[in-house]
Amino acid sequence: MITMLSWNVNGLRAAVKKGFLNWMNKSGADIICLQETKISSPDQLPHEVLHPDGYSVCWNCATEKKGYSGVTIFSKSEPKEWITQFSYPILNKEGRVIGADYEDFILFNVYFPNGGMGPHRLEYKMKFYDAFFKMINSYKQKSKKVIFCGDVNTAHDEIDLARPKANENNTGFLPMERAWIDKVIQAGFIDTFRHFHPQTVRYSYWDMKTRARDRNVGWRIDYFFADKSLEPKLKDAFILPDVTGSDHCPVGLTLNN
Repeated sequence: MITMLSWNVNGLRAAVKKGFLNWMNKSGADIICLQETKISSPDQLPHEVLHPDGYSVCWNCATEKKGYSGVTIFSKSEPKEWITQFSYPILNKEGRVIGADYEDFILFNVYFPNGGMGPHRLEYKMKFYDAFFKMINSYKQKSKKVIFCGDVNTAHDEIDLARPKANENNTGFLPMERAWIDKVIQAGFIDTFRHFHPQTVRYSYWDMKTRARDRNVGWRIDYFFADKSLEPKLKDAFILPDVTGSDHCPVGLTLNN
């Protein structure tokens, strides 16, 4: 069995001070994908994070804007290839994507843009969505079995956020953003959490400023999507809301070997 976890840590240095390493060591996960690491270079981190026992590591940091965005993958098995450069230029900016090519599948860990901060960022988000969709489909056309995970920054359906009516006109729940997830599913990708838990109300993000987590006024915006060809291997998908240390919590996927 392969266990994968994905977590937007909202700053890895802060997460380390809050016990990240202890959590990671106890998790038992084979692959851990992090988003929003907020480091300019991995050497800003302690040795035990750079070289954790039993894991190979790949980093992708934002180069244009220091201490912003950033993703990493910790993997117990070394993939055939780490991928940090892509044919679509927008995917190479802001340190938002890492690929890991394994024997049985290719995994992409992604921190999708937030559409807030004005119309230009919503436009950027939609262009990023479009480029990423084209990229994963190009791998599918090469008969690669694609899994992607991370902070997608959009809730798909009304069940995926506590206050859908109040957010109909807000980024993260706009029709155009939700339609992109529809397109992903129509292209043959499974929202793995909904696959196993079609009616379960569970969130992965809560606004810190309003202490929304205390009231569980949240959003499910963190996902594992898997190519439909992998459906026979899917064992479970889950969300871990009791894990604290960020405004997001980890989400997970288990596969049978």
